[in-house]
Amino acid sequence: MCPPSLEIKSLALELLVLELYLQEYLDVKTLLLETVSVPRPRSQPKRDHVDRFLEEFKEEFPAEIDLEVEGIVDRINGINRRLKRALDETLAEYGLSHAAYKVLSSLRWAGAPYRRSAGELATLSDLSSGAMTSRLDQLEKAGLVRRLRDPEDRRGVLVEPTEKGKKLWEKAIGVQARKEQLIAAALNEREQAELNALLRRIMRVFEEREGETKAPS
Repeated sequence: MCPPSLEIKSLALELLVLELYLQEYLDVKTLLLETVSVPRPRSQPKRDHVDRFLEEFKEEFPAEIDLEVEGIVDRINGINRRLKRALDETLAEYGLSHAAYKVLSSLRWAGAPYRRSAGELATLSDLSSGAMTSRLDQLEKAGLVRRLRDPEDRRGVLVEPTEKGKKLWEKAIGVQARKEQLIAAALNEREQAELNALLRRIMRVFEEREGETKAPS
């Protein structure tokens, strides 16, 4: 029969071994739980028609063509075509031509009371004075704009939108803005800001090369 002191020492040793075992077990369990909570890598984004096109014809491109750049350009062009198509549909819905929409937009961007000279409108539309006169004749006949004498220049003519012109423009641009919300549906606010920053950098390169600082038409 073991002396009591040896039994106590043996029991203490067993307790120490159990404590070390439990400590190691809990550490491993905690590590496993933490590992499970780590987000899994994001899955690859779904491919679009540009991916499929470049993959199918990549062997046909000259060696100097950068397929990554080609993808960016193709996507920008594709999005631009779709936005233009959406605008065409919007203008047709409200019986507006692109020419009318451009003139009404130019007047709106002038700020209240939304007036510009015929010459200024011609410059903004890149038209001759004769072509702008013909365009204004059509818009005036449709009841979208009116001509006024320039109080500061007897020979000058100012153009302003009628109430009908204002309402049509506001309805059309409102509908178009809602269509363009597809961009917001695809990107969150942070991603939109990032995309804007990247596109701005590309735009600046083109502007610096062309020496253009004017607002887009």
